Amino acid sequence: MTSVEHVTLEVADPTAAKIFYTDVLGLGAWVRVRASQEPTTGFRGFTLSLILAQPANVNAIIDAALEAGATTIKPAEKSLFGYGGVVRAPDGTIVTVASSSKKDTGPATRRIDDVVIQLGVADVAAATGRVLIVDETRRSGGVGEGVLAALVDGAFVGSVRRVAAADAPVPLGPAAQQVLVGEDAITQGAHTLLAR
Repeated sequence: MTSVEHVTLEVADPTAAKIFYTDVLGLGAWVRVRASQEPTTGFRGFTLSLILAQPANVNAIIDAALEAGATTIKPAEKSLFGYGGVVRAPDGTIVTVASSSKKDTGPATRRIDDVVIQLGVADVAAATGRVLIVDETRRSGGVGEGVLAALVDGAFVGSVRRVAAADAPVPLGPAAQQVLVGEDAITQGAHTLLAR
């Protein structure tokens, strides 16, 4: 699977941004900054998502970000899929901080397990003319259907491919792999989409 080694953000104040991303969030290996005078308000076409092990870690990162000048977009709280919140960094970047766990398993740390860049669907769709929707929920009535409907409502005329879990209850343990979306299905969906 392809991965991104780092992301470069264009910001008005590179020194302040470097301190925020390196010292406050601990993203020195993942985020680089460079100067830009382009406006940075509003949604910039992507969200920087930080994946952590437990809710206490989420709170530690969000608290540090707020103390360093970030603003709250969505307060941290439990959800169907875990625990998380969203802040806007001082440079305007939207940062999601989340854990799939709803319970703490140890003392809080600021260790980040993974970084994900979520691209805005409309921006990617407009630029490529193709959209691959990967939905971990059921094929019928899943979140992917809503994404597909939003594309149609927005008059998207490109190619769309949807990969979703089977329409079946999700069993526990290894049997879950029989109904959930796997890497092979995603890869096949991407190849099918690119062939169109």
